[in-house]
Amino acid sequence: MKLTDRIFELLEPTVKNLGYELYEVEFQKEYDNWVLTLFIDKEGGIDLDDCERVSNAVDPILDEADPIEQAYYLSVSSIGIDRPLKKDKDFQRNIGKKLDVRLYAPMDGKKDLSGELISFDAESFTVKTDRGEKQIARKACALVRPHIDF
Repeated sequence: MKLTDRIFELLEPTVKNLGYELYEVEFQKEYDNWVLTLFIDKEGGIDLDDCERVSNAVDPILDEADPIEQAYYLSVSSIGIDRPLKKDKDFQRNIGKKLDVRLYAPMDGKKDLSGELISFDAESFTVKTDRGEKQIARKACALVRPHIDF
């Protein structure tokens, strides 16, 4: 089992008991330091107090379990409003919402398109665009993210 999966399983019950969803765990080198980042979410969004609350709750659990051999920094963050869609739960939470899609190869002469997410499965998703419905293979996408109007 991957380190990030073990950490997810270790921390998810605590994060859930605090009223948050543990969305994803990343462990990567940033410059010269290792950083363990927990991405959390809740209805209405995440603020700095939420991140601090989760950090304070999971820090002693990580210290006791000691799943990471090297020194690292713990970071707790919101998933962000423009986080790319990768997993089924990402697509599920965006049903009925507008997405921006960047393709590896052009479809109907375009690599970029926007449309409302209508449905999805493990292999593809369907968006409603101004040119009708388009079924797009997930593996054909360089990037899929929520559309944000400024």
